[in-house]
Amino acid sequence: MPDLSLEADFRAQGHRLIAGVDEAGRGPLAGPVAAAAVILPPDLTGDEPWLAAIDDSKRLSERRREEAAALIRENSLACVVELISPEIIDHIGIGHAVIRAMLAAVDRLRPAPHALLMDWVPIKECPLPHRTVVKGDGKSLSIAAASILAKVARDELMVRAEGCYPGYGFAGHKGYATAKHLRCLAELGPSPIHRRSFSPLRQGRLLSDADTR
Repeated sequence: MPDLSLEADFRAQGHRLIAGVDEAGRGPLAGPVAAAAVILPPDLTGDEPWLAAIDDSKRLSERRREEAAALIRENSLACVVELISPEIIDHIGIGHAVIRAMLAAVDRLRPAPHALLMDWVPIKECPLPHRTVVKGDGKSLSIAAASILAKVARDELMVRAEGCYPGYGFAGHKGYATAKHLRCLAELGPSPIHRRSFSPLRQGRLLSDADTR
């Protein structure tokens, strides 16, 4: 379970406000990539009951993620979610888009953080002291909180996309390359929110039903 040990290490170095940063939606064929930045109150002991709801977003059910997101928004000192569109992803690449989303979310935080804990991503240009942590959403409560907000925000957007672009099943697969999604692509072609730089769209061919069995 994540805790506040990494936050405590930064505070021991004199950095009081620590932001956790994480992304959601790196791999899907459709929709934006989302990044969240969260500053938890610096006086937390780790024993606060609401913190028990926070974990790596991948370990939580959809209902528990939504409940945790509400608690994070209510109790955090500051939190921001930033979205980068499929068009920008296609233009600059997913790696650069993830970094842009993360840094944009951090830039919008008020109050501004003194240091960052980031789920591992190669990042060279960062204006603040930072540490990238492998599987950080399972180690740091701040990063885990960011992972939850990013995932919930992106999922909500993809559910709304179902109404705008019916037939693709976005509310179910959230844009990931499931067999059903690939069949829908083969039948309907790409929607305006598909990432045309991603395979199989990049090759200009969509998989047939036989390819997805």
